[in-house]
Amino acid sequence: MPDTLDTKPDDRPEAPGRVEDALAEVASLLRKNRLVEGLVHEQAAHAPDAERAGLVESLVTRQNRTLLQRRLERLHPADIAYILEALPLDERLYLWDLVKAERDGEILVEVSDAVRESLIESMDTDELVAAAETLEADELAAIADDLPQEVIDDVFQKLPVDEREQLRQAMSFEEDMVGALMDFEDVQIRPDVTLEVVLRYLRRFDELPSQTDQLFVVDREERLLGVLPVNALIVNDPERTVGELMQPPTVKLLQHEKAESAASAFERYDLVSAPVVDTNDRLVGRVTVDEVLDFVRERGHEDLLAAAGLREEEDVFASVWNSFRNRWAWLAVNLVTAFVASRVIGVFENSIEKLVALAALMPIVAGIGGNSGNQTITMIVRAAALGQVAREHANALIRKEAQVALLNGLVWGGVMGLVAMLLYKDVPLGLVMVAAMTLNLLLAAAMGVLIPMTMMRLGRDPALGSSVLITAVTDSGGFFIFLGLATLFLVR
Repeated sequence: MPDTLDTKPDDRPEAPGRVEDALAEVASLLRKNRLVEGLVHEQAAHAPDAERAGLVESLVTRQNRTLLQRRLERLHPADIAYILEALPLDERLYLWDLVKAERDGEILVEVSDAVRESLIESMDTDELVAAAETLEADELAAIADDLPQEVIDDVFQKLPVDEREQLRQAMSFEEDMVGALMDFEDVQIRPDVTLEVVLRYLRRFDELPSQTDQLFVVDREERLLGVLPVNALIVNDPERTVGELMQPPTVKLLQHEKAESAASAFERYDLVSAPVVDTNDRLVGRVTVDEVLDFVRERGHEDLLAAAGLREEEDVFASVWNSFRNRWAWLAVNLVTAFVASRVIGVFENSIEKLVALAALMPIVAGIGGNSGNQTITMIVRAAALGQVAREHANALIRKEAQVALLNGLVWGGVMGLVAMLLYKDVPLGLVMVAAMTLNLLLAAAMGVLIPMTMMRLGRDPALGSSVLITAVTDSGGFFIFLGLATLFLVR
């Protein structure tokens, strides 16, 4: 990007590239803008003609803002969202002010929930209403929880009756239901018309809805009869009827079933789109692969945050108070468990004083137990997300994981036992090391299954705080097992 302002208009869309490069360029322009503004302010303070210095400042500021605006205009909304998420709050709001108003809505849909809140707080009601009016019903429903109620009410009143009903329907679903992923841009056709009629019908569209790989065949009551793949429409004789060529849908999704079932179906059958029906088999919308990918990505982020004990997604540049509120609960739990672990060690202070080697070796026992437990929990949580395990599988999973833990304990416990014997010239100490590591791995295996299974039984996310809990159990349990065995067999 040249340093001087290019006064020639250039509205050509930018070719797709690395969004990281765009972020680096925008950040560089922001730094340059601040530097120039700082220099102009300094010169203005010493200039004899303050009015002239103010004009220079105004001109330079406008030039730099124009450079940034032109750069943003050539970026995809998703790339702008990525850049906004990667900037500190003051720079984020400065850049947000440069985005064209007609693009506000689509960018708000793309940004993370935490960043969206900061952007919405900087907008007045009129700006929010204008942004919301540019969105489809399913997009508006996706961000409705973050918008003030008066904005939703205002937009709702301005919508046509059919779109108003679509919005009401979209907002009625919980975020983990298929209906929350659904859009209303399905193309419906009748089974008794010819392909030529269908082709003429499609030519009336300015453009087909994105991810249109099949048309949905319905009767007069809009009950789903089948699907017509677009490739079948193109390659067959135009005189043939839709009913001759239509196929049963690979999968039909119910609007109130869990979104995980849609994600599993898309992965299993390599789908691009799938019809969504109600309990009467009426076609109410469709789910497309881009929405499923977004859902899977968001669920993956949620599981990652939940495993670390974070209550919700956090803006990395959030205020100290907001970050504290998001993190304090599980830190408090961790503090309690750490205190319990310290008291376990305190019980065996006399043993540690008599055999100092115990202090050096006990973190190894606790650490390997924590790592093994996290491996088990990760596998169970992943399988639960894919619908591959249920609560009744707990006993079988515990038996299997116990066998894996026993094998790992004998192998790696044997290795560390041999190391302990060689370091401290103490065979009983090495044997205690083998036993303690094996028993702690067995404990980790059992808890690695029981923690997520218990969460599922309670109707909670199985990933919630899992790494915090397993670490607490294996630390306290590992210390108790190792120091207890050492006290029994080594300390005189």
